[in-house]
Amino acid sequence: MDPLAITGEVRMALLGMPNTGKSTLFNKLTGGEAHVANWPGLTVELLRGSLPADSQGRHYSLIDLPGIHDLLGGSEDEQVVQRFLLETPPDLAIVVVNASRVNTQLRLALELQASGLPLLIALTMSDEAPRFGVQVDEERLSEELKLPVLSISARHNQGMDTLLEQIHRFEQIEPAPLAPAGPAAPEQRLAQLAERCVQLPEGLIDRLSDRLDGILLHPVAGLLAFLAVMLAMFQLIYAIGVPIQEVLALGFDWIQQVALFPALAAVGLPDFVVAFLAEGLWLGLSTVISFMPIIFIFYLMVALIEDSGYLARAAFLMDGFMHGLGLDGRAFVLQILGFGCNVPAIMGTRVIRDRSARLLTMLVIPFSLCQARLAVFVFIAGAFFARPWWAAGLVIFGFYVMSFVAATLTALLFKGVYPSRDAFVLELPPYRRPQLEAMLKRAWLEMTRFFFTTRRFILLGVIGIWLLNNLPLGVDPFSRQSLAGQLGTLFQPLLGPIGMNPQLTISLIFGFIAKEILLGAMAVIYATSQANLGEAIAASITPLQALSFMMFTLLYTPCLSTVAVQLKESGSKGFTLLSLGWSLGLAWLMAALLYQSGRLLGLG
Repeated sequence: MDPLAITGEVRMALLGMPNTGKSTLFNKLTGGEAHVANWPGLTVELLRGSLPADSQGRHYSLIDLPGIHDLLGGSEDEQVVQRFLLETPPDLAIVVVNASRVNTQLRLALELQASGLPLLIALTMSDEAPRFGVQVDEERLSEELKLPVLSISARHNQGMDTLLEQIHRFEQIEPAPLAPAGPAAPEQRLAQLAERCVQLPEGLIDRLSDRLDGILLHPVAGLLAFLAVMLAMFQLIYAIGVPIQEVLALGFDWIQQVALFPALAAVGLPDFVVAFLAEGLWLGLSTVISFMPIIFIFYLMVALIEDSGYLARAAFLMDGFMHGLGLDGRAFVLQILGFGCNVPAIMGTRVIRDRSARLLTMLVIPFSLCQARLAVFVFIAGAFFARPWWAAGLVIFGFYVMSFVAATLTALLFKGVYPSRDAFVLELPPYRRPQLEAMLKRAWLEMTRFFFTTRRFILLGVIGIWLLNNLPLGVDPFSRQSLAGQLGTLFQPLLGPIGMNPQLTISLIFGFIAKEILLGAMAVIYATSQANLGEAIAASITPLQALSFMMFTLLYTPCLSTVAVQLKESGSKGFTLLSLGWSLGLAWLMAALLYQSGRLLGLG
């Protein structure tokens, strides 16, 4: 049953092509408050938010549909939109069109018009159109389409009140008159609308953008610029995030020693319970929480790169290289998004129509160094490579390069198994000055979402590790007689050749569940305060072992959630097992090569 039919809410749908400002508009209309909703007949989750009620007290719900290029395509996102409009047609469809690209993006509006849906066209980024010499006669366009057409700028809150008033008058918007059917009809009517309603510049207007593109899209200079941007990003993350993390770690240690231990002792709890709460649960969770600022800064950097318009250009730049791997620029963008989290990046492969290309993309995404692994790498790099000041950032950057190397190798080896024949279409967005408020809000939301979606794994993981470390009763923590010691000894023949001691072995085993557990696991295993954890690890292993640990952490399965989403999106157990086995095998091989080569060179 339609979830909104029960509540009686008026249902609005937001549609548009990628890079039209649709997400910005959705956040502005809903106040940034949205939740994920499952829809009948759909195998995906859609964002749903609430709009302000009208004067009659009616409530409105806005559903953000995936960005698509047309209604006739075969990608999963396009099929989702098709099924949604067919099975749960909205009371009003708000079609988002980039005002500076109106001559090409009206095609989607014409296809929707042919479906008979009541439509409202929102010309977003209207403040940018004059910069490109584009002028849109919205009144003439509204007359030609016989639809409401409004110019807005969600970023600068221009025209938003008028748009909301028009939405509240949705009953006055009659279904659009049916246009002639067939794929050629929208094209013919589009050469007509563009001539009558849109004035385009005769020559290039934004010469600064052209000069920037000449550098950033150059096959050599553009690649060097991309590497420089990535290196600067990771140096900033380390330089800003680590000091904040260290201050938080000291604060949590102070709370543990001054407040938590005395409070638990005053209650009269048994020593085993006190140790469990203070050295297990508190130490594990507080260690993970102390790394939240690093996650925040990472997403702040990602928002800067994406909102400025650079991410799409990086995808365009890498399209030729990715084509040689059997992929395209979309795979590159998804791998970059995988730096945040592999799970939504894998779900994003729905935009790829060709199944072989989609499977190959899903095979390479797990090698993206996600935020959870980033936190581990920042910690290890700080413990072993803090001097000179640039060394730690360079080590982290090196492993990001290694993630691309692993993805490239995987694509080359498996492109014959999953050959692609799909075409890639990318419309470059204009350069923009990112809004600090929007960037901060996005970084905060992503950071909190990261913690709340992983808190169960983290909680169960640190509890499990502490129990393994301290059971059976009466044995020394992490001695050979403890459960953790026995487990570490069991896997030592397998992981010993790559330099892993029993403590690191246990951490890696629990890291298979979720990489977010790794730092909490180390804090519990080494039974030391957060401020002293780096010193404790540095005293027990060599820098070469640390590099081997980072290599294995980078390449082996990111987490169980990634495995689950690969199975769901591919619909193939064989493919999922292939991905799992390949990542584990490659991780062991590369870590062994690194560790054994280092020992031969006398570095171990």
